[in-house]
Amino acid sequence: MESVVSVHPCENYYLELEFATGEVRLFDVNPYLEMGVFRRLKDLSLFAKAYVAFDTVCWPGDIDIAPETLYCLSSPVAK
Repeated sequence: MESVVSVHPCENYYLELEFATGEVRLFDVNPYLEMGVFRRLKDLSLFAKAYVAFDTVCWPGDIDIAPETLYCLSSPVAK
């Protein structure tokens, strides 16, 4: 499992993630915005409150995305 060490919420519901491996990747949250608790993330002020806990990305209100999902469905950011 890849551990998330930092998260930066970006425009258009993207997350820039740094993993413990040193990799920086971009994750698109848009496909989740019509699913269950993730609908709340349409509120940009809530989306912007993303933080890292327990090796993954979380938001207030017990919202999180599994770290393996974040890694497998993200794209590498060119350095």
